[in-house]
Amino acid sequence: MKTIRRLYFYAVAFISFEVVLWGLIGLIRSIVNPDLITNSAQTLAQALSLILVGVPIFLIHWLWAQRASAREEDEKNATLRAVFLYGALFATLIPVVQNLIALINRTFLGAVRISYERALVGGTQSWPDNLIAIALNLLLASYFWSILRADWSTLTDAENFKDIRRLYRFLWVLYGLLMVIFGAQQILHYIFYIPTGVIGTMGRETFINATALLVIGAPIWFFSWRILQDALADSDEKESLLRLGILYLLSLSGVIVVLTAGGNLFYMLLNRLFGEDMAWSEFIQKIGGPISLGLPFGMMWAYYGKWLALQIGFEEQAPRRAGKKRIYFYILSIIGVTAAFVGLSSLFSFLIDFGVVDSSLSSEGIRQSLTSALAILAVGLPLWLMTWRSMQAEALADGDVGDHARRSIVRKTYLYLVLFVAVIGGMASAGGLVFTLINALLGGDNPNFVNSILNTLQVLVLFVVLLLYHLSALRKDGVARADALEAKQEQFGVLVFDNNNGKFGESVKSAFMKHAPKVPVTVVNVNEKIPDDMKPSAVVFPGSLAVNTPENVEVWMRSFNGSRLIVADDAVGIFWMNDFGQAAQFARALAEGQEIRPRSATKTTSVWTTVAYVFAVLFALQLVFILLMLGVSMVTGF
Repeated sequence: MKTIRRLYFYAVAFISFEVVLWGLIGLIRSIVNPDLITNSAQTLAQALSLILVGVPIFLIHWLWAQRASAREEDEKNATLRAVFLYGALFATLIPVVQNLIALINRTFLGAVRISYERALVGGTQSWPDNLIAIALNLLLASYFWSILRADWSTLTDAENFKDIRRLYRFLWVLYGLLMVIFGAQQILHYIFYIPTGVIGTMGRETFINATALLVIGAPIWFFSWRILQDALADSDEKESLLRLGILYLLSLSGVIVVLTAGGNLFYMLLNRLFGEDMAWSEFIQKIGGPISLGLPFGMMWAYYGKWLALQIGFEEQAPRRAGKKRIYFYILSIIGVTAAFVGLSSLFSFLIDFGVVDSSLSSEGIRQSLTSALAILAVGLPLWLMTWRSMQAEALADGDVGDHARRSIVRKTYLYLVLFVAVIGGMASAGGLVFTLINALLGGDNPNFVNSILNTLQVLVLFVVLLLYHLSALRKDGVARADALEAKQEQFGVLVFDNNNGKFGESVKSAFMKHAPKVPVTVVNVNEKIPDDMKPSAVVFPGSLAVNTPENVEVWMRSFNGSRLIVADDAVGIFWMNDFGQAAQFARALAEGQEIRPRSATKTTSVWTTVAYVFAVLFALQLVFILLMLGVSMVTGF
């Protein structure tokens, strides 16, 4: 109930303060610019209505949140409060940056006597418009920043605030990085373009707009990233899954864009080599697209790839460290095998068309088929070989390294995904081949019968080869599964102390048969004598015996140096707490006459932290999508 109430008050407070803020901005803009009042009374009326309606609603809900925070520690430490405060900071500082870009953009354009309308941001705005928005947003941002500083100094549990602060910082990193990459790409593209005086072509405003983005975006990226790097002294930052996920995202985005741009560049060079008729100035402009896109993304890939390797190296446990590295390599491997398959299929299709159809390389369609096939193959095949051979060597290694690699969920997912695609693709190709043959036997019209048969057959053969190769890899993993890990399990004896009714022992044995069938389990009743030759590696006993241990078991346990695994049972009046806070909550519930149920001892993540992470991932994906679409538009010209 408290969470729902908290969500309501903070959501209304956030919406209402935005309404009031932009109402004030509109009002002051109309006062500073008399033309807005004389030309449109509707603008002034709208601004006044937003302020008059928004102020009381904001004050009611925000003052309640402040009183609740001062009165209750749970309210002050709540994740939703952190989301609101950092969200308010982000929502006020982003307009400051955007209006600052507009000011600088128009200033640079005016210095070289280019129309303000060609500005990337704020082309129709004026200096007062931007300054008013900057001043009011900064004023409100400073207020929420003061609230945040006061909260940080009095927090009793800062874990929730740390999570949201980390998310907030990464959003600034992504925002600044987006401006830097776009600005650098536009400048590089302008350099290659060789500007002309024709209206509608790329002119000097492109360079000016990109420079404005770099002037603002570079400091934002640099300082926000530096703050995150300085925070690595905290162990929580080193172990952050959000940090690891962002580094994966940036590294993989860099790889994908660089490979795509490299493939496009190779395609253009091959077309030129095979006799494409194009002026050198036009050719240089054309290759400027992929080069301008590949260089900044290549630098991003190199930089964040290095930090991803360092982040993975922070993991102390070797199996977990190898698993994190494995995720990165298998993602690249599946991209590489897909591109290599498409390139090979396209190349065979070209050879079939070239052999069956009477044509020559001078034909534009034939030439483009060859160059596109070679470009895709040149990008995909090396990528797959580099990543797959590394992972295959790891899986074929002896000892624990190979054991963990072969049993990896990531590796199994990769192999079964490729097998699934190969089976479905082979089935579709075989169906197409059978259809073509039956259609011909029944007298159906197919002027390109031989061409269709050969093209469908080569796709089918490629899917079969893909299937057989990865199936053999999967079988090798299966053969090697009878390995040292299972031998270790067989040597790890477990002793189960059972209570009088025998249900606990049977339940434990049933669970071990399902999850660890190789581990030997011995059940001993607590009232019986424990055999002298019993040398288990671990002991399992119910929680009720842990708080009321029989004397014979207690004496035996004093000389036992192995692991003790305590399992909660249904003993009346005994509940196992995760922490002090849970103990206090359960005690309060008991005092109120409520029935309580034991909870899992596993620490759970706040639902609002999870929601915040989801929105962060969506925002990051949106940024990546914008970058990819930008790259496509720059290369293709659409």
